[in-house]
Amino acid sequence: MATPESKQLALQEKDLGNAAYKKKDFETALQHYRTALTHDPTDITFHNNIAAVYFEQKEFKKCIEECEKAVEVGRENRADYKLIAKAFTRTGNAYRKLEDYKSAKTYFEKSLSEHRTPEVKSLLSDTEKKIKEMERLAYIDPSKAEEEKEKGNEYFKQGDYSTAVKHYSEAIKRNPDDAKLYSNRAACYTKLAAFDLGLKDCETCCRLDETFIKGWIRKGKILQVMQKSSEALTAYQKALEIDPNNAEALEGYRACTMAVHADPKEVWKKAMNDPEVQQILKDPAMRVILEQMQNDPKAVQDLN
Repeated sequence: MATPESKQLALQEKDLGNAAYKKKDFETALQHYRTALTHDPTDITFHNNIAAVYFEQKEFKKCIEECEKAVEVGRENRADYKLIAKAFTRTGNAYRKLEDYKSAKTYFEKSLSEHRTPEVKSLLSDTEKKIKEMERLAYIDPSKAEEEKEKGNEYFKQGDYSTAVKHYSEAIKRNPDDAKLYSNRAACYTKLAAFDLGLKDCETCCRLDETFIKGWIRKGKILQVMQKSSEALTAYQKALEIDPNNAEALEGYRACTMAVHADPKEVWKKAMNDPEVQQILKDPAMRVILEQMQNDPKAVQDLN
């Protein structure tokens, strides 16, 4: 048990260590912290401070070892939970630097079990994201993706669209940058009448490969079914930019053009996006007339 005099000497050494630490004179800081421990080996703070020096020196394994001593001393001497949490947090940060994110996660969780702070919760959340991303990247395998795609194609041909979706989804996990996989899954979703999911896959497909014409055509067909003729028309236009003679794109484009002109709401929507119409709308009087025409066409029949 340290005497009051030795505790006082230890604190003096700690202060000298802190001053050196602030000046980034880490070797001198280490000497003072170690001397502090000789005067009072029961204080967790000195171990925590030594660990902080090792962290700054990028001696991460030594930092972890010192943090373990800190926790041990802290437990034996009933140290404040916040000081034990600090040792666990520093251990977690050291493991992060070593890119051992699973160990880092464990120690951030231990820290939070001692004392919860927003900073450590944020560190834990970020570490979990890194683990998830590493696992995702480790799972990528284009050859296995191709195998799953072939299985999906077979089930699609058999009309078993739900099973085909499972194989295409696995293929996407194995190769998430292959645009064609999203197009294939979108075809399944269309057959299953899950149009929102199909549309989402088409959008991903077209974003990954803007030149993949099937993606645009499939997107156009889904939008047609969803009765969004104006948006479908845009998708078919994109397809025709890639291949002006594509029969499916031409047929879809013609059908959507007719639908847009047959639907007063679509005509109005398209007109409102026309720059010339927008210029006219700047005239308050014209705006009132146009609004009347939209709401009640008969109201403007008496206009001269």
